[in-house]
Amino acid sequence: MSAAFPPSWYASSLPEPPALPPLRGELHADVAILGAGYTGLTAALELALRGQRVVVLEAQRIGWGASGRNGGQALVGYGCEVDELERQLGHEDARRLFDWSREAVQAMRARIDRHGIECHWVEGHASVAIRARHERDLRANCEHLQRHYDYPMQWWERDTLRGQLDSPRYRAAMFDPLSAHLHPLAYARGLADAARAAGVVIHEQSPVTRIQRGAQAVLHTDHGSVRAPQLVVAGNALLQGLMPELERRIMPVGTYIGASAPLGAERARALIGNNMAVSDTAWALDYFRLSHDHRLLFGGRASYSALPPPGLHRVMQRRMHEVFPQLADIPLQQVWGGYVDITRNRAPHWGRLDGNVYFAQGFSGHGVAAAGLAGEVIAEAIVGQSERLDVFQRLRHGPFPGGRLLRMPLLVAAMSWYKLRDALW
Repeated sequence: MSAAFPPSWYASSLPEPPALPPLRGELHADVAILGAGYTGLTAALELALRGQRVVVLEAQRIGWGASGRNGGQALVGYGCEVDELERQLGHEDARRLFDWSREAVQAMRARIDRHGIECHWVEGHASVAIRARHERDLRANCEHLQRHYDYPMQWWERDTLRGQLDSPRYRAAMFDPLSAHLHPLAYARGLADAARAAGVVIHEQSPVTRIQRGAQAVLHTDHGSVRAPQLVVAGNALLQGLMPELERRIMPVGTYIGASAPLGAERARALIGNNMAVSDTAWALDYFRLSHDHRLLFGGRASYSALPPPGLHRVMQRRMHEVFPQLADIPLQQVWGGYVDITRNRAPHWGRLDGNVYFAQGFSGHGVAAAGLAGEVIAEAIVGQSERLDVFQRLRHGPFPGGRLLRMPLLVAAMSWYKLRDALW
C-alpha cells in the first residue's frame, strides 16, 4: 500500500510527514478507534487527556479521507436545517444541539490555540441566494435563528453583499460571523500531533479487515489486532462493509474542489473583501473561499455515483468563471475530490451499539466542526457522561431505499430532480 497522500492543493502546500508504522502484533488499550480523521483524532485526544490508553488505526494516512480534502468551512449547525431537529426532538433539545455546534466551533479555535496548530483560521461565512425562492427561504431561516436561537446572524441585501463579494450571481446573503474556515489537512495533522503528544498511539496503513464485537471489542488487521473494552468507529463513508447496519443509513457522495492559480493579495481581496467563506443554497451547491496564499479554492459538482463526473476539471473551471467572470483568464491548477457521507434527512447519525461500540457518521457535507463535536461527545460518553450522546441518539435515521444494488440509482434520480428544480425556479 502506498504511503502517498492523495493529490490536492492541501497536500502539495504542506511538507509530507514521515508515515507512522503499520500495526504489527497484538495490542491492548482502554479505547480502540477506527479512523484518523477529525472524529477519531478528537476523541483520541480528549480521551488521552482524561487518562485513557488509546490506539487509533488508520487504513491510509492521517486525514486521508474527508478530513484532509474538504472545503475547509467550519460551520455552526449541521447538515440539516434546525427545523429537522425541531421536528424530531422539539425546540428545547434542538436548541441544545444547535448551541453545542456553536460551542464546537469555539472549541476548535481553542484547540488550535492550545496546541499551536498552524492551519490559517479565518472567521466569517456567508450563505448566498441565487434565486428568489432561495432568498425567501434563506431569510426565513436567518430570522428564525435570530429570534429562536439567539444567534447573531446578519441579513445582507444585494448591495451590502456586493460590498464584500464581487460576484453578480447572488441576490442576498445570510452572514454568520462565528463560523470560520481553515486549512483542513493542516488541522488534521495538528490534531494527530497533539493526540500523540498526549500519549495516543496511531498506526497508519493499517486497514481493519474485521471488527469483533463483545465485552472486549477487537479490531483485526492483516498483521495484528487491537483489543479494548471500548470501541469508536469513525470510518464514515469509508467503512467498506465493516458495519453494514451503519452503512445502510448513509450514502457516500463524491464532492470536488479546485485551486486556482495564485491571484495575488490585491486581486484576491477584490473578490472577497472580508475573506469570508461562501456557499450557495442550491442543491448542487458551489462553495468557495480564499487560501492563505491568495488562491481561490472553489468546490462543488457533487457526484451521486461511484465515478467522478465527466470533464470534471473543465466543468469546475466553468462554474468558477460563472461566479467570478473577472477570473476568465485564471485557470484551476488542481482539482481533487473525495467522499462525504450523507443521511436521508441530512441530520447527524451518532450513537452507541452493544453498550461499548460508539460511532459517528452522516455529517452530510457539514462535518469540519461537527466531527470534532462528535469526538468530544463520544469521549464524554466513554468516561461516563453520556447526556449529550443520548440526545443525538434520539435522532431517527431510516436506511436508504433500494438495498445494496438499487439505492445509488434511486439517489441519482432524486438528485437529478432537485437539480432540475434549481435550474427552473
